[in-house]
Amino acid sequence: MVNRFGNVQIPSLNPQDAWQKLAANNKETGPLLIDVRETWEFRSGHARGALHIPMGEVLQRLHEIPTDRDVFIICQSGSRSGSVVKYLTNNGYTRVFNVTGGTGMWQILGLPIE
Repeated sequence: MVNRFGNVQIPSLNPQDAWQKLAANNKETGPLLIDVRETWEFRSGHARGALHIPMGEVLQRLHEIPTDRDVFIICQSGSRSGSVVKYLTNNGYTRVFNVTGGTGMWQILGLPIE
């Protein structure tokens, strides 16, 4: 699925599809879920298995974001993650996806939280 983010279309998927892909694949070679919320938000509960890279640290931690596998970016509602996906796609990443609805929708859907 592709959603509009400002004037740009970015690859997106809903939380249920993200969880199905994460659960069905090997953690080392399958998709990676990255939570870009602030530390206090992440500590209050996050999608199971998410790597925490706050939005403000993405540039310094680009080396942790793989280019050879799918990467799902999540925040609270989908706005910050959309900005990160937009930035990454503008800088050569081709396998990044915004998780629409974010952690809020993830929780509403009853998907696993840590």
